[in-house]
Amino acid sequence: MSATSPSGAPLRFGANYTPSTNWMHSWMSLNLDDVRRDFAGLAELGLDHVRIFPLWPVLQPNRTLIRAEAVADVRAVVDVGAEFGMDVSVDVIQGHLSSFDFMPSWLYSWHDKNMFTHPDALAGQVALVEGLAVALGGAKNFLGFTTGNETNQFSASVHPSPWPVTIAEAANWITTLLDAADAAAPDQEHVHSEYDAAWYLDGHGFTPALAARLGAMTTVHSWIFNGTAQRYGGRSEASDRHAEYMIEVSRAFASDPQRRIWLQEVGAPSNCLTTDEMPGFLEATVRNAARTENLWGVTWWCSHDVSRSLADFPELEYSLGLIDQSGAAKPLGRRFAEIIPQLRERRDLAARRLAIVIEVDAEGTPVSRGALAPGGSIFDAWVSACADGVDATFVTSMDASDAAALAARGITGLVHPDLSKGVATYSSNNTIVG
Repeated sequence: MSATSPSGAPLRFGANYTPSTNWMHSWMSLNLDDVRRDFAGLAELGLDHVRIFPLWPVLQPNRTLIRAEAVADVRAVVDVGAEFGMDVSVDVIQGHLSSFDFMPSWLYSWHDKNMFTHPDALAGQVALVEGLAVALGGAKNFLGFTTGNETNQFSASVHPSPWPVTIAEAANWITTLLDAADAAAPDQEHVHSEYDAAWYLDGHGFTPALAARLGAMTTVHSWIFNGTAQRYGGRSEASDRHAEYMIEVSRAFASDPQRRIWLQEVGAPSNCLTTDEMPGFLEATVRNAARTENLWGVTWWCSHDVSRSLADFPELEYSLGLIDQSGAAKPLGRRFAEIIPQLRERRDLAARRLAIVIEVDAEGTPVSRGALAPGGSIFDAWVSACADGVDATFVTSMDASDAAALAARGITGLVHPDLSKGVATYSSNNTIVG
């Protein structure tokens, strides 16, 4: 039995665009010549798309003021992408990036409104989605919206000023914005994204089921500084296959067995890897991801190194780029360019016969997300399977007793991890600053 993408379309390879000049602050005074120079370098690497991050306070400094100039800048960057043969995905509620929060002043301090639940906050965000959709109409290389970059971190208990949400409230926020995007830009495919608290943090309102069932595709953000590298090693099999692990876990929660999965964000962090290890980690990560079923594509974090002239970033953020500050492709970027032609064409994939069972409650939420996290019993069951040379997948406990569902996926064996031990305390080092 084999499984291929339903469409058979080539795998997509791109980068999350971090402008080389003034980083995301470049949206305050956009220079299209800088964008063209950056995109030319990415096109030379063979990339077919970029994901861009226009800043929310620049776009919508007041709830009822969406700046026409800023919206026009977004369209201009999408059009520059077309000049270099690249499609462009647009994040619309932006949000959180590289340890910095970019929230408009009408949402916090004296005007504190929960961005996920307050009616005025929701209406403002819908208006922004609709306004950008109008501006991007007719852009044939516009892929669609992501509602925002890892916006679930604003609801996480680890955030300094969280806006808590229930599962129902998180679902309503996601569907409200996706419905607005689908209505305003019906020819594109719109998604939402979460950082891995959705998969690994118990009690978190954003859940695996929401990630795997809402939107045109499931997006996965994979980072090994979440305890994977610390526990198992930066170039361990657990780290090299962490993105693959998250992709396979997400498949367990999808109601559509043919649902596509986008590895939307993955990078090689310097707090886990030496410079010499980074190209090998990239190649292993991408090759392992390419062996998963219904993968849409891989979008590397990130395009360009952050300039050392900018202060207060976590140290790892300065070296994540495929291209350095001089505009030269780094060994990381050159390795990406080397393997892309080898992986674009889809190949038949062997069915994954062994499935690790994820216990879920009546709503489909994992009984223990800590067991899924690095160091947890479910995660360790995956690591053991890898050590035995077995490519495993996952099913929920709801599906584990459904013979037809298992047969449809070619699953012939089940592993039931012991949840009474091996539950990890979620920890992620993506926003720690000195």
